[in-house]
Amino acid sequence: MNGNAARSGTADWRETWSTDLRERGYRLTPQRQLVLEAVDALDHATPDEILARVRQTASGVNISTVYRTLELLEELGLVSHAHLGHGAPTYHLAGRHHHLHLVCRDCQQVTETDTAIAAPLIESLREQHGFDTDLKHFAIFGRCADCTAKLSGPQS
Repeated sequence: MNGNAARSGTADWRETWSTDLRERGYRLTPQRQLVLEAVDALDHATPDEILARVRQTASGVNISTVYRTLELLEELGLVSHAHLGHGAPTYHLAGRHHHLHLVCRDCQQVTETDTAIAAPLIESLREQHGFDTDLKHFAIFGRCADCTAKLSGPQS
């Protein structure tokens, strides 16, 4: 998902964020709003990338504020994270659809796909192991079509 639908109604999202936080006993502080807006705009972003975006508006915000804010927002179900390789997790808005991340090991491109594609795996894990999966943090590593084509070279 490219996030354009969510970003086109930013004022609506701000009200939703404010309401969600108020219902849980929190306020939509300027720092929380800036972090949420950065996560929304960047889609899959590391805390450092979120900090860089937030600092475009509020230069005094530091990385520990971003980490604390992300932790709270995740506890409240407003953002979610995924590990898309080595290094820091990436964050995206949790209100969007759940999706799997297909990560190319060569070019690091991340492609989202609907979790329905994994339905047979989910059902198999449930039947064979009684295991209920949480695919919010799931990434599948491999090679994208472009990198695969480059490796196979020109066909003669």
